[in-house]
Amino acid sequence: MKKVSLKFLGASGTVTGSKFYIETPELNIMIDCGMFQGLKELREKNWEPLSIDASKLDVVILTHGHLDHTGYLPRLVKEGFKGNIIGTYPTLAVARVILLDSAKIHEEQAKKVNEEGYSKHPVALPFYTILEAEKTIRLFSGSKKDELIQLSENIRFKYRYNGHIIGSTFIELEIFGKMFVFSGDVGRLNDELLMPPERPEWADYLFLESTYGNKLHPKENIVEILSDLVHKTINDRGTLIIPSFAVERLQLLMFLFWNLYKKNKIPNIPIFIDSPMGSNVLDVFEHYTDWHKLSQGDFKAMCDHFTITTSYADTWKTIDDPRPKIVIAGSGMVTGGRVLTYLKQLIDQSKTRILLVGYQAEGTRGRQLLDGTHELKLFGKYYPVKASIHFIESLSAHADQAELLHFIDGIKNTPENVFLIHGEPGALDAFKVKIRDIKGWNCHIPKLEETINLYL
Repeated sequence: MKKVSLKFLGASGTVTGSKFYIETPELNIMIDCGMFQGLKELREKNWEPLSIDASKLDVVILTHGHLDHTGYLPRLVKEGFKGNIIGTYPTLAVARVILLDSAKIHEEQAKKVNEEGYSKHPVALPFYTILEAEKTIRLFSGSKKDELIQLSENIRFKYRYNGHIIGSTFIELEIFGKMFVFSGDVGRLNDELLMPPERPEWADYLFLESTYGNKLHPKENIVEILSDLVHKTINDRGTLIIPSFAVERLQLLMFLFWNLYKKNKIPNIPIFIDSPMGSNVLDVFEHYTDWHKLSQGDFKAMCDHFTITTSYADTWKTIDDPRPKIVIAGSGMVTGGRVLTYLKQLIDQSKTRILLVGYQAEGTRGRQLLDGTHELKLFGKYYPVKASIHFIESLSAHADQAELLHFIDGIKNTPENVFLIHGEPGALDAFKVKIRDIKGWNCHIPKLEETINLYL
């Protein structure tokens, strides 16, 4: 009998900070290595050293490239990790873009805080630097989906397509004959750009995301909502600002606006994509065409319809452009990125519209706007919110409760345990009850830093 220890270092009782540590007699493995986002008490955990010895960790296996699944990697390397970081080829391409971009933002923010003196600390330090991100990227090791990878004599794994973002997968990890399935973030069944998620067929231990474990996405008329917002923006000679994640959400929004224009639902309004990271992710889409639905011809035609802004000088030109316009800028939950500059200049104008798309975590500016805040703190100062706030939930790249249940419906056996992760407490509790009622499966909601010992 072999002892295997599981330690939940993130995304446990909360959505972000995905980190799952597995200690076995043969290897020590981490599934994902993400940053906490949202609430201040969670963000502060990013600065704490891990409760494991990073130098004794052998391998990190990534489900996908998002920051809350990869953003802690440079800190892990700083703490002594020297092993391989494995991901699908597009996942590593996305992670490379995200790590370098976030390192640049960390450095710029630390510099700005120090110059303007609004930090509580004597000297504000970047969470990690570009050099530390580059050192981390040198440990990347690419893998194909559906390829069986032997890690040691009794441990092997396979990546399976799960349709959340380009390159994203769930993981089937076999340890001493037992199947550990990590869902990653599960995508939508009817995504405009990505294929529907594949489904696991066997899971002895299932680690299941629960972001929307208590909700069904509303049936929204996206065409009507977007075209209405565009026409109102034109009539008011205002700006429609859409904070967006650079990966998947940006490309989906581009596809939707391009389609609206092609079908004469909206006029040829200027649309600016102000996301250097998003621009780089477009290259990933162009390179890995077998991971999404668009042909190369359609993809190029779509990109040509937009003005891609990369320099900060062009950001100010866009703000000063007097024409009615649409600006899609990072980040999706308004936690950083170029969108903050647009909001600082335009959020106090009634002719400004802000469209939030998808999940807004607790403690983010996006959630504050969604909850009707009258002011927003940007760069250390408060700005009155005079802009109108709009929300489209159904553009989320996360499966809702029904789609999550469909995902696990392919499992032929009864898992020994289901660990519900990546959810806020209400979603986790509701999903636990739902799975128990429908499937009769045993579910556990792990707490942060909880350790569970299994004997295989």
